[in-house]
Amino acid sequence: MSYILKISGIHQETLHAHLFPGDGLEAVAFALCGRNRIEDGQIMTVQKIVQVPYHLCDRTPVSVTWRSEVLAAVLDDARNAGFAVVKFHSHPTYYEQFSKLDDESDAECFAAISSWLDDDEPHGSVVMLPDGRMFGRVSGDAWKPFSMIAVAGNELSFWHSTPDELVDKSEELEAQIQLFGSGTTSRLRRMKIGVVGCSGTGSFVIELLARLGVGELVLVDHDRVEKRNLNRIVNSRLGDVGEYKARVLKREIESFGLGTIVEAVTKNLYSPEAVIEISRCDVVFGCMDTAEGRHILNKIAAFYVVPYFDLGVHLAADGKGGIDEASGVVHYLQPGGSSLLSRMAYNMKQVQVEGLYRTDPEQYKKELKAGYIEGVEVRSPAVASLNTAIAGIAVNEFLSRLHPFRSCDNRECDVIRFNFMETLIMKESAPDPCTALASYVGMGEMDPPLRMPVLSPQVSE
Repeated sequence: MSYILKISGIHQETLHAHLFPGDGLEAVAFALCGRNRIEDGQIMTVQKIVQVPYHLCDRTPVSVTWRSEVLAAVLDDARNAGFAVVKFHSHPTYYEQFSKLDDESDAECFAAISSWLDDDEPHGSVVMLPDGRMFGRVSGDAWKPFSMIAVAGNELSFWHSTPDELVDKSEELEAQIQLFGSGTTSRLRRMKIGVVGCSGTGSFVIELLARLGVGELVLVDHDRVEKRNLNRIVNSRLGDVGEYKARVLKREIESFGLGTIVEAVTKNLYSPEAVIEISRCDVVFGCMDTAEGRHILNKIAAFYVVPYFDLGVHLAADGKGGIDEASGVVHYLQPGGSSLLSRMAYNMKQVQVEGLYRTDPEQYKKELKAGYIEGVEVRSPAVASLNTAIAGIAVNEFLSRLHPFRSCDNRECDVIRFNFMETLIMKESAPDPCTALASYVGMGEMDPPLRMPVLSPQVSE
């Protein structure tokens, strides 16, 4: 069985500040976590942090105990919501394993949790070290380690229970190892990355990730290749017309011989199958040109604590054979932070109109004719060279958060804009949390998914 814990950067910062107040003594906190069941285990996603007040604890440099009544409110919330409970405590001395005192404390604590909740579900215990690293284990008949603990913050951190050794030492990856180091290459090899949209920018993002040696790619796109796509879907051919874009790219990536496992999901993102597959990814890239698609992907990222890179290219002709605008943008969105909605990359009216266009074309035409809504732009111009440039910026942005290498702080680069008309690149900070999505962080699976009835399996069928 495999167990994974995912934490937003905001929750990780809250935990670190509480667990290391500067006095050199251990401290404790609990987290309520959503659940995301996978084939061979479960992903726990931190939804809420409950800090145990220092005055209710007996704290030393090597141990911490607390009053039993502290757990009561936490367990009531967990039972009502069906959440997992994860205990966090600190090791100020950098002791990098569970101590005998930890074993005794956890045995008593999780016996009480199991009794109170009266369930057979797994819960967790995690140790945080002063530098922010974490390791943990899952309760059950026998303790099992979290196979991975992931933090989606300004930097992307992944701690595995097994050594982070270089998985693939092939000659094909040697140059990359020299550039980013074997640690980064090894991390990429162990990652599962989703890409939603396999056309213009998406096909180039997929190409770059595969060439970098990412272990597993999940490609989501329900559209088929058209002849007009051939000038902008990398590796597509005339014989691919009529085939699903995701399957075409899966075939090509597997032909590289670099060992990347590819799953092609030929479903609209507004399907339970696509939501489930993206929710299980470590990182997701959004390469769509619709507000509706961006909105649901931002919700998936929040509910399941998945860091999200969104790409956009805008090309406007002047009607005289020239160009009025040629620009691109890459947004990095961490769960619990600002969203594309709060950054005004789209508005809910656009989402509603596109939803009507997708679900009821006849009614859309009536409302468009009556002037109640603005039309949806079905075909946007695309140029492969612009798509390639923005895809490269996005993948480098991802690498800079996985293995920081640039001189500026990642907090300054929430948004990267490129103006091709002026050959100008600009960075922006977007620190304010999105009030519309903040409460969804870490909620995990529920019925209906994402609290959206349209995603109920019965409706989707």
